Amino acid sequence: MTDWIAAIEGTETGHNVALLLALAAAFLHALFGALQKGGTYDPWTSRTAIDVGIFALSAPVALFVVPWPPLALWWVLLGMVAIQFTYKALQGATYQRGAYTVVYPVVRGTGPLFTVFGAGLIFGESFTGLQWLGVALLLAGLFGLSAYNMAKITVDRATLGPALGLAVLTGLLVAVYTTWNAWGIRAMENPFTFLAWFFMLTSIDFPLIAALRGKWHRPEPALIRLSLVGAVVALGSFGSIMMATRLDSVGEAAILRETSTVFAALIGWLLLKEAVGPRRLLLMALIAFGAVVVEFGG
Repeated sequence: MTDWIAAIEGTETGHNVALLLALAAAFLHALFGALQKGGTYDPWTSRTAIDVGIFALSAPVALFVVPWPPLALWWVLLGMVAIQFTYKALQGATYQRGAYTVVYPVVRGTGPLFTVFGAGLIFGESFTGLQWLGVALLLAGLFGLSAYNMAKITVDRATLGPALGLAVLTGLLVAVYTTWNAWGIRAMENPFTFLAWFFMLTSIDFPLIAALRGKWHRPEPALIRLSLVGAVVALGSFGSIMMATRLDSVGEAAILRETSTVFAALIGWLLLKEAVGPRRLLLMALIAFGAVVVEFGG
């Protein structure tokens, strides 16, 4: 598998595989957000339970299956841990204070915009004029969806302002971790080494904090199910987008992932019982159309 990935990097096949991976990451990331935001538990408890599941699944692979990271690149892993913890903390605070269908599009809108600029500075990537039009369309759909949802909601208004500020900061951290992890997975000879160690090292923090605060209790069956399902979804979501950034353009992968907002709106409607009307459908179509323009405008 590693040899095949190395063979298709930068090729048309690699581009097509990266496209599929980015779209898979979009769906799975929307589902992951709904798992953390919705349901019986608060975002912090949900994220802690999911992290336990991630650690349980990734640690054996990292320690006993894939080659260990070279010592020269451990600074990349340490930076990755710090960035991911900050992102997770901001994400949890955002979900706790704001309605999911309002804050999620803001996070996903600011994230790719910052990422495109970061990819240009770090990886020398550039977009065509048509692709920038696609970015504008996608962002118009994302922020329009957030504004429309904000006008319609009847809960969380007291904390909505701080939630939107946190959402922008979370989007910035999305860009930071996307570019940092893209650099890291490209620096490792074996991409699965980076992925396994990423999941193992970045899933320790919340469970450790919970243990130090005396928050560990005998888990309920529902929490165990959330832990396992959330872990599998997280592995698929973050693993797919990081592999996509190794195979092809970081900026394009980041933009395509933001079709997750379309999936998030559908999940919010189906699972969280949040209404979806014709205006939301139109905005979601604009998001999808913007992503298509970015993909085919290069």
